[in-house]
Amino acid sequence: MHKPRQRILVSDFDGTMTKFDFFDLARRDLPSAADHDFWQDYVDGKITHFEALAGIFGSIRADWAGLEQVLAGMQLDPTLKDSVARLRAAGWEIVVASAGCGWYIERLLQQAGVDLDVHANPGEFAPETGLRLALPTDSPYFKRETGIDKPAIVRAALARDPDAVFAGDGRPDLAPANLVKPGNRFATGWLAHHFRNVGEPFRPFETWSQIAAALLEESPC
Repeated sequence: MHKPRQRILVSDFDGTMTKFDFFDLARRDLPSAADHDFWQDYVDGKITHFEALAGIFGSIRADWAGLEQVLAGMQLDPTLKDSVARLRAAGWEIVVASAGCGWYIERLLQQAGVDLDVHANPGEFAPETGLRLALPTDSPYFKRETGIDKPAIVRAALARDPDAVFAGDGRPDLAPANLVKPGNRFATGWLAHHFRNVGEPFRPFETWSQIAAALLEESPC
């Protein structure tokens, strides 16, 4: 018997595995020490995407209780643990690719009892300094503008699995989503809206577990 080919799912985290982005909730719900809009500086081309997030996250001035409330408000898919286990049993490898911060990603995954391969920007939180991001310069997928190069992660997945799947929701997910076959890209939020507007095929989803269910239906263990 020949060994079944490895299947790979590359997934964004904020807004994909969770209902809401940390970025949006932090800007809305947490006090900030910033006296200007870092995100507007990024939109205007004055700073990089990473520098915008680093400025916003580093300006957070909240205690641990306030931050934990925001993390809970992100609403990680409640069936994530079961969905991951079922996908793995069916031969799927799951890779998280995020331009956000590995600190809260790992924290939420640990709370859910889920261990995944995560590529994201490292960081540490303290009430006095906010969430301090660092560039992942030792990552094989390092990119100065975003920290993590999502398209590079997808290209590496495609080299091992030509039918690799990608799932995402935001602007940074457009380039990696365009690398996979149209039937292998799952989109929600801004990304889904974009594909509808340009008439490009994609597979819509509302929760991450819906992605898992669809893939399991196509390749049952």
